[in-house]
Amino acid sequence: MRLTRPRLALAGAAAILALAGCGSEGDGEAAVPKTATGSLEKLAAEAKCRPDMQTDADEIRQAICKKGDEKYILATFATDRGQREWINTAKDYGGYYLVGRKWVAVGHEDVVTGLRDTLGGTLEVGTDHSGHSAAHDG
Repeated sequence: MRLTRPRLALAGAAAILALAGCGSEGDGEAAVPKTATGSLEKLAAEAKCRPDMQTDADEIRQAICKKGDEKYILATFATDRGQREWINTAKDYGGYYLVGRKWVAVGHEDVVTGLRDTLGGTLEVGTDHSGHSAAHDG
């Protein structure tokens, strides 16, 4: 299956909006383990997730995982550049991102910070759209 970058970014952004939505800010630093590496299946196993594959392409593999009642996106990338382009596009839609080498987990803040205890990685926050809600009220 071959998907173009704009289609991948759009699919990822739609998934992020569905799962993460616009969030609030928050901090929480603790001892972080060494960042996990490997295939989507290996990362999912470490996170105790049975991945529901959504995209299985050469450039990106993306699945939905569950942690308790919450869902999150787990994606792996063929290249560092492809990963960064995907993240930069997706962050316009808000959300919380746990970023490792050629992988990302996207979801609510509490889910992503909890995953960080297992997978390591760096937390990134998407654009905060909470101040824009008044403009949408009529």
